[in-house]
Amino acid sequence: MADFSFDIVSQFDRQELVNAIDQVKRELSFRYDFKASPYDFILEKESLTVSAEDDYKLKAIQEILRVKLVSRKLDQRILNFTTESEKAAGNTVRQKMPIAMGLKQEKAKEISKFINTSFKKAKVSIQGEDVRVSSTSKDTLQEIITFLKEHDFGIPLQFTNYR
Repeated sequence: MADFSFDIVSQFDRQELVNAIDQVKRELSFRYDFKASPYDFILEKESLTVSAEDDYKLKAIQEILRVKLVSRKLDQRILNFTTESEKAAGNTVRQKMPIAMGLKQEKAKEISKFINTSFKKAKVSIQGEDVRVSSTSKDTLQEIITFLKEHDFGIPLQFTNYR
């Protein structure tokens, strides 16, 4: 009998993140409370650093960024907004937010264990930054996808290569 499978991945369109940051910059340039107020965004490979005049303005930037991420159809969990802000040069504050890209080994193990304990008919294998789930029943795979969507692993999950 044929095996059906799908992959569990955690990825996003980086260009959409760049576009969301550009939209935030554009909106901040028109806001009265940010006139003559320093702010900066530094997008690196694995993190986004946001600088602002004070914690209040940093929180305002975070809220605008959350709205723009949602409008660009990006999951807010790709950025860790809970990291602590720190004092920076020029009497400003800075927050470095790690970007969640790919499934780390610990998360992949957690997901595979979660599936194995709940679905005995499914086979789970970790393949780098992907988790492949296979079964002889398409219905079982659909149940697993629904089950995973209901559970929060702290990172955005996508389901690809469904065959």
